[in-house]
Amino acid sequence: MQAIGWDAATPPNETVDEDGNPCTINPGFGVPDPRAPGRRAYDDPDVVALREHLRAHNGIYGLEIVAPEEVARAARIFHRDGFVVVRDVLDPQQVQRMHRACDRVLGDILATPGRQGRRYMTETNRLPHRYSYGTSSASRQMLHDAAWTAQIDLPTTTPILREIFGASDYFVRGGGGDVCLPGAVEYQHLHWDFRDALQLPPARLQQAQALGIELRARGPSEELGLAAQRMVLERTPPFVTINFLLAESTWENGPIRQIPGSHAVQSSPPAPADEPEWMRLSTLVGAPAGAAVFRDVRAWHGGTPNLSRAVRAMPNIEYVAPWFGEFGFTQSMPHALWSELSPHAQRLCQRIKTAPGVWPRGAGVMHPLLSERKRAHARVGG
Repeated sequence: MQAIGWDAATPPNETVDEDGNPCTINPGFGVPDPRAPGRRAYDDPDVVALREHLRAHNGIYGLEIVAPEEVARAARIFHRDGFVVVRDVLDPQQVQRMHRACDRVLGDILATPGRQGRRYMTETNRLPHRYSYGTSSASRQMLHDAAWTAQIDLPTTTPILREIFGASDYFVRGGGGDVCLPGAVEYQHLHWDFRDALQLPPARLQQAQALGIELRARGPSEELGLAAQRMVLERTPPFVTINFLLAESTWENGPIRQIPGSHAVQSSPPAPADEPEWMRLSTLVGAPAGAAVFRDVRAWHGGTPNLSRAVRAMPNIEYVAPWFGEFGFTQSMPHALWSELSPHAQRLCQRIKTAPGVWPRGAGVMHPLLSERKRAHARVGG
């Protein structure tokens, strides 16, 4: 069997439009990396030089990795940095089951060959050799798959989520994650998954109080002071995503990079040409297989080069704060799967389950091209 990845026929920074036509300028996640190696080959001199640089320097110095039972500490680090790594979230058997599911889904994504000699069809508006399980699905979610729904309510994650949210009435919005093939030589640009609207509705203030934040009014107007407002905004993220690591994050297999403290920053991340080297090296090297990364989706993050010979998959589940409201929920989970969940998980997923006998629109169809996903969404389910 031919190894996956390292397709030298796919030029660096090339992406495709919704119909699969190659292009080098595209919106979305296809932002070019101006410092990428000139050729997508394992032994290319530029790749070798980058590999040696990463071997010597990649990773956050002193990365804190906590145990699942360190609930309060995990939440403190999360609120401080915008992310926290928790080890032993999945046991070896759970890792293997999720690994098999991710391989199966990746096989569906890669079943569409590339054009003009390219081995793979790049996903619309993404850099080569990088795919999203969520956006590659015609439903934009993976919660029609029992491998994903099994991760929603774990004894190793639920206590930490409750501590982060200060409540148990948060919700599940979706599930997906990303996968990085060997030969993804480009850095994905720094980005956030959601930009906070900086609003303080009463429900958000109630969550802040549940987290122990003192809401002291300023003067007779009874308005919160600026410091208190900023504290509420920092400590009450709209969304929390848990990414599950199915392999150790090493210096060469495309570990996610996170910029500590950026969840509290309102300015935009720097463009790829302006990123300082420390941001390119601010990766979660050393996070073991079976660990999970709890992420405040407002924090700056991005993918990094996978210069190894192994696929790096990182599935996820996405949670919504109890104050956020009902905007943005779609019925992506079949009722039959929902009925098999724990009572707590059923409550978390009540906004995204379908009615009995109704299949989610587009669910089960994986394709790298947006045009094909649109067609599948129109004909499948409902």
